[in-house]
Amino acid sequence: MIPPHRRMVEDLAERGVLPSDWHAAFAAVPRHLFLPDVIIDAGTGGHVDREVDERGWLEAAYADAPVLTQVDGGDRRGPGEPTSSAPAPSALAGVMRHLRAVPGMRVLEVGTGSGYGAALLSHLLGDDAVVSVEIDFELAERARISLMGAGFTPLVVGGDGMQGWAGRAPYDRVVSGVAVRRVPYAWVAQSRPGGRILTPWGDAFHHGVLADLVVGARGTARGRFVGHTDCVWARADRAPGRLWEARPRPEPDHAATRTRLRPEDLVGDRDAAFAVGLQMPGVYRRVRRARERGDPRLTVQLVDPVTWSRASWHVDPGHGESGHEVRQHGPRRLFTELEAAHLRWVEAGRPAPTRFGLTVSAERQLVWLDDEDSVLASSG
Repeated sequence: MIPPHRRMVEDLAERGVLPSDWHAAFAAVPRHLFLPDVIIDAGTGGHVDREVDERGWLEAAYADAPVLTQVDGGDRRGPGEPTSSAPAPSALAGVMRHLRAVPGMRVLEVGTGSGYGAALLSHLLGDDAVVSVEIDFELAERARISLMGAGFTPLVVGGDGMQGWAGRAPYDRVVSGVAVRRVPYAWVAQSRPGGRILTPWGDAFHHGVLADLVVGARGTARGRFVGHTDCVWARADRAPGRLWEARPRPEPDHAATRTRLRPEDLVGDRDAAFAVGLQMPGVYRRVRRARERGDPRLTVQLVDPVTWSRASWHVDPGHGESGHEVRQHGPRRLFTELEAAHLRWVEAGRPAPTRFGLTVSAERQLVWLDDEDSVLASSG
């Protein structure tokens, strides 16, 4: 029987997702050394306990699936929101391919998490070439222990990775394991001209789009989105605390309408969700599914915390012909905005994220379609 670690590496190579220059690192660094004793599949929620089923645990450790490594920042009383995860091996291999790191470069990793990514980087580049910053001090310490157990000693810093780490700047590469709504300018300022910044980026509707930016000579960074990846939000960019628990006052003038938009038009379409979210800055979205397994009904909630405008889209497949109920409260008619944004995306030819680009300077950030003459979103 082929050991799970070897099988994972061979599978990634056969599928063509593991770059040849990273093959040795993935083969040398055991993923299971960086995972918790209870593995929770970030996609399905299923779990396996090492003490109960060690063989099953080891198989899960080398499955091509993301693994939750922390929820609610370690607070057991929280609602169960993922705050740290280990990406699926194929997703991590894709990030490393886009990173284009070679020996002799210095890399800043933001979001140490389990430490597995830092171990791979250290194997390729050497311990002294890798700095990894983790905002959660407990996670940082656990990662240090796991890294030392695997034979690696990169610099793991407990701190806010949004500020980078100036102590060893400039960097040839900056790679983030968490999604941001704005690329921190510190990453640009601490990079060499010609360096690359690779980070998940997102809006309120979708946060798994990977931005691949090249740093210019004049203190700017520019590039395109290169696909989707699995990750959690940077802590500063999560939805504001208690956003969904707050209850608006009853409004007799709320608008009740129906829509023919289907779940797959937005909730199930990551390209559409990304493009719609770009056009609705400051709005947050949550999807609530029926509690009973197999029940297809769901509710999509939208909220603008500035005006406390809200919208609820109640999706019942049994009412597909007559449309689905929508209720809107507050000065902004959020679902009306959503429908208009979705229509603009459709009329533009349903562009995938790879047609969008991002420009970052000290003063502002621009998101554009195809070229910088077609700016879709700007923030100062």
